[in-house]
Amino acid sequence: MDISSLDIAEDRVRSVAPARAQERIASIDLMRGIVMIIMAIDHVRDFFNPFADPTDLSKASAGLFLTRWITHFCAPTFVFLAGTSAYLYARNSGVSRGHLQRFLVTRGLWLVLLELTVISFSWRFDFNGLVLQVIWALGWSMVCLALLLYLPLPVMLGFGAALVFGHNLFDGWHFKDFAEQGQAWGWLWAVLHESHFATLPSGYQVFLLYPLVPWVGVMALGYGFGELLQLPRQRRERWMMGLGLGAIALFLLLRLSNVYGDAQLWVDNPRGTLYTALGLLNVSKYPPSLQYLLMTLGPVLLLLPLLERWHGGLARRITVFGRVPFFFYLLHLPLIHLGSLIAVRLVYGVTLPLVGGSPPPGYEPSLLRVYVVWALVILMLYPLCRWYADYKARHKEQWWLSYL
Repeated sequence: MDISSLDIAEDRVRSVAPARAQERIASIDLMRGIVMIIMAIDHVRDFFNPFADPTDLSKASAGLFLTRWITHFCAPTFVFLAGTSAYLYARNSGVSRGHLQRFLVTRGLWLVLLELTVISFSWRFDFNGLVLQVIWALGWSMVCLALLLYLPLPVMLGFGAALVFGHNLFDGWHFKDFAEQGQAWGWLWAVLHESHFATLPSGYQVFLLYPLVPWVGVMALGYGFGELLQLPRQRRERWMMGLGLGAIALFLLLRLSNVYGDAQLWVDNPRGTLYTALGLLNVSKYPPSLQYLLMTLGPVLLLLPLLERWHGGLARRITVFGRVPFFFYLLHLPLIHLGSLIAVRLVYGVTLPLVGGSPPPGYEPSLLRVYVVWALVILMLYPLCRWYADYKARHKEQWWLSYL
């Protein structure tokens, strides 16, 4: 999925690109739609049913852990396919490098602005702090990709691979080490490589959840992936299967050996074999470790060839969300947040957010409730997303649509 607004560029490409390119873009839209729907599960869990840490396998149930784990696929897919979309836009529409760079910079900075304002407010419903997450990382990664376009493609791919495969070498460096040399250095390191939460002297809170270094590498590799999509169908499918299986195999090798690629080692769990096995999947997202990226992008590469063959009513409905992913993202956060406040008021008689606060007396978390509310959110958003997707398709000449 590409919530960077490059989806509108791809709409334009469809009118001039050959049939083979259109087919590939359709599969990418379908993948975007799938991960958008999955993403909403986690946000419903955040706002409606806060549990203890779902990744703490000393306490969390298998169902809760897997409910959280499946959503790990979303952010890497967002960022990777944003790079792919940039490549396809440039290749199939024939725009110059300078045009593509301006496109990436303006859209990237627009995303950052929305993260600092509308999206951060949607998470908190106040202006007393910032929550910098995937849109922040997407925006700045697009700006960085614009700069990387000055490099030959093989060099860009080498740089992206170095960031993805090598950034865990710096796991031993922490915010406090740099902060001792000056607060600005500490914050620079947090922006680049280490998640950080801080309350400033004024009381203003900053939660920097998505450091940039690994995500810039993921987007650069996604851009290079667009070159692979120019191959004939059978060849590109063999490449995707080989890369996907290779990524999964490398993940298992690194995870089982505990040699490199994640600060959280795999160990036996005293709760038994099931939880020891789940520990294989319990890798670090903030920042995304090499093992995390291999674990998520490997299956995505395997799934893409299958999505090219998936047709029918359900696929078309899921694709609707993939055609307008950023529109979906902007709507779903305030809808879920507001809905949780209304539900707490109706059920418990108090106006109190469940997320980030103490739950009201009598509150009990429920995975069933998570999935019921999630299904309702998807059903509510579908007609709005379908209307907007149709509107975009009818009004490709409207420049402002590329920002939403």
